[in-house]
Amino acid sequence: MTIPPFLSIERTSRHVSLDARNPAFYGNPNAVYAALHAHCPTFYWSEQKQWFFTGYDHVNALLRDRRFGRQILHIASREELGLAEPMPHLASFDLSERYSLLELEPPEHTRLRTLVNRAFVSRHVEKMKPELEELANRLIDGFADKGEVELLSAFADIIPVTMIARMIGIPEEMGPQLLKWSHAYVRMYMFGRTRADEDAAEQAAREFSDYVKTVIAERRAEPRDDLLTHMIHTEHKGQYLTEDELVSTTIVLLNAGHEATVHQIGNSVRIILDSGYDPAELFRDETATECTVEESLRIGAPVHIFQRWALEPVEIDGVSFKRGDKVSLILAAANLDPAKFTDPLTFRPDRNEAANLSFGAGIHFCIGAPLARLELNIVLPILFERLAGLRLAKTPVVKDVYHFHGLDRLDLAW
Repeated sequence: MTIPPFLSIERTSRHVSLDARNPAFYGNPNAVYAALHAHCPTFYWSEQKQWFFTGYDHVNALLRDRRFGRQILHIASREELGLAEPMPHLASFDLSERYSLLELEPPEHTRLRTLVNRAFVSRHVEKMKPELEELANRLIDGFADKGEVELLSAFADIIPVTMIARMIGIPEEMGPQLLKWSHAYVRMYMFGRTRADEDAAEQAAREFSDYVKTVIAERRAEPRDDLLTHMIHTEHKGQYLTEDELVSTTIVLLNAGHEATVHQIGNSVRIILDSGYDPAELFRDETATECTVEESLRIGAPVHIFQRWALEPVEIDGVSFKRGDKVSLILAAANLDPAKFTDPLTFRPDRNEAANLSFGAGIHFCIGAPLARLELNIVLPILFERLAGLRLAKTPVVKDVYHFHGLDRLDLAW
C-alpha cells in the first residue's frame, strides 16, 4: 500500500505525522486509513499528541472496555491529572455539555439513558415512517421539475432536523436556527479550533440553552405527547431530571439527532452515484435497501473519531496507558480493516462480513441509530425513484471539518 506524500510514518516508534487540515486528507481520508492499516494500525499522532487505534478488533473492544470511559473527573481531580481549569469564556458551553449523554459514565449515564431510550427503540421509531415518506416526497416536489438541485440545503439538511425536532417537541420552523446552533457546537470538536470557533460555540450554547428552557417551561405548564414532556414528567428510581440535565439532554439529542444523518445522506448519495451500481437494483426491496445503507455507512461513515479516557493503568497493543491518558478510536478506519473486510475500499452492498462500527458500540452505542437507519432506508429509495437518471452535476465539495466527514455541497442533475 502506497503511503501518500503528506503522510509520514515512523514504523519503529509508531509515530505518524499528518496535517488534519490538509484537503488531500480530509477530502479522501479512506486512502490514509488504508495506508495506516498496511503500515501502522496503532499509532501516535504527533500533531494531536495522542495514541490512535484503527484496527477493527481494537476499536470494537475499546468501545466496550470499562477500563476506559468518556468521563474522568468523577474519579480524579484536575490537579491530580494535570488538566487545565475550565475556560471562563466557555462557561455556557461547558454547562450545556455537563450532563450530555455522550460525556457521562454510569450511574448518571444509566439514569439519563433509561429515561430517553424508550423513545428511540425501533418499534417506536417505525411509527414515523409515514411522516418521513411524506416529508421526503414534499421536499422533492419542490425541485423535481427543475432538473437540478443542491441536495444538502434542499433535502438532506431538512429531513433529520425536522424529524428529531418533532420527536422532542420543538416546533419544526425552528429547524434553520437549530442547524446554526448545531454547526457552531460541532466546530468545538474539530482539530485546530480557533478562539472564534469557541466564541461562536459559547454564544450558541447560551442562546440554545435559553430557548430550551422556555420550551421546558411551556411543557411543564401544558404537557404534550412528546419526548421533552416524557423527560420532564417521568422519574427513575424516585428521581426526576433537573433543569440542567433536561437542557443538556435536549441539546445533545437535537445535535446528534441530525448532524451525522445530514452528512450520511450526502455521503450515501455520492457513494451510490460513484459506484456504478443501478439504483433500482440497490433499492429493489427492503433487504437490498438495508444492505445498501449499511455498506454506505461502512465506507462513508459520518463520524470518524470517538475518544476515551483511561480510568486505570492498562496496556493495549503494546502501548501502556496511565489513568487520565486519552486515546482515540477511528470508527471510520475500523470499518476499512482488511482483516475484517475483503477489498475494503470498494462499495459492495452484498457483503456478509462484520457489522460496521459507525454508530459505536457498548454503553455509548448511538441512541439515535434506529432513527438514523430508518431515515436512510426511507429517503434514499424515494430520492432515486423520483429522480430517474440522477447524476453528479459538479464534483462534490467536502467539508473541512475532520473528524466529522460530510459534504459542503452536493450538486445533482437528472
